[in-house]
Amino acid sequence: MTDLDMDYVLPLRWSDDAGLEELTAYLRRLRPGVRVIVVDGSPAALFTRHAAHWDGLVLHVRPDGDLDFANGKVNGVITGLRRARAEHVIIADDDVRYGERELARIDALLNRADLVRPQNHFDPMPWHARWDTARTLLNRGFGADYPGTFGVRRSTFLAMGGYDGNVLFENLELVRTVRAHGGRESRPLDLYVRRLPPDPRHFWSQRVRQAYDDLAQPARMAFFLAIAPALAVALLRRRPGPVLAGAGLAVGLAEIGRRRAGGRRVFPFTATLFAPVWLLERAVCSWLALATRFLRGGIFYAGRRIPAAAHPSRRLRTRSQAAASDSLAARKAASGSLVARKPARLCEPSQNGLDADRPQRHSATVARPGSTTTPS
Repeated sequence: MTDLDMDYVLPLRWSDDAGLEELTAYLRRLRPGVRVIVVDGSPAALFTRHAAHWDGLVLHVRPDGDLDFANGKVNGVITGLRRARAEHVIIADDDVRYGERELARIDALLNRADLVRPQNHFDPMPWHARWDTARTLLNRGFGADYPGTFGVRRSTFLAMGGYDGNVLFENLELVRTVRAHGGRESRPLDLYVRRLPPDPRHFWSQRVRQAYDDLAQPARMAFFLAIAPALAVALLRRRPGPVLAGAGLAVGLAEIGRRRAGGRRVFPFTATLFAPVWLLERAVCSWLALATRFLRGGIFYAGRRIPAAAHPSRRLRTRSQAAASDSLAARKAASGSLVARKPARLCEPSQNGLDADRPQRHSATVARPGSTTTPS
């Protein structure tokens, strides 16, 4: 693999080591090209085993103790970015598998963008992966999907102070935070990065959790909530025509997403046939997610309740503007101070490597199998 000036941050938290040998082989393939940082929130016995397997292969660390976000993955991401050295950094779940060409493409795109959002595709493709791929194809039909990996500029990430991990849909939170700070996002629909499918049990466990993500996108959530009542009315009136037309439209939109940017080479046609099934699933799970929000105060994830799916873009922009104003005021207030006459002091990094003026609360690692950041 060609040597790139990039870091690769892998946050994880495993409850068993079923995939240890396969992941170790992947990390060994990565290592000649990029510097790998594994932020491991696994139990002590597993952490020790991982350390033995990856000694000399990766930088293997625990999440920093000062990070305590409800979504554990963000703890791992921020810990990894604190230790990164390169300007271009890959953030990837433990089920993402990059090749040399994909790494080089993201490296090149980060010369012009602050955040790169590639496209994941499942390989191999069991039935439940085809089911979940229908969601990907519908997202592509309307715009772009949310993957389990990003490329990010380290300087941009540090300048914005990381991102809030007290949300469930942390991928959307990261994208919105970069945008709120004026960052440039690149969404290459033809940049395909392989992802291992979860096992069927994990697939089923994600259904309501992924629907909960849509609470951060109200228009999308309203559409899904409307499907079940509309379907019930059509069936009660014995009018199958609209139901069949809706199913056909869903398949057609999924096929548009499959054909965009050469997607037919990684997405099988059979995945488009699951589009009506996925819509029905999301229609039911959206109501369950809504009930979870109002009856239980949020969804439980890794033992903690998380009320928010993600923060609105407007709120993040307001925070960004307020932080910029506070920073400007602080610089003006210090302009005549002794500290201002000591440039070395002004450039001195904080202990944690991030902006220490406005401390961020974070916490995160990824639960296996499958990624806990599967896009909704």
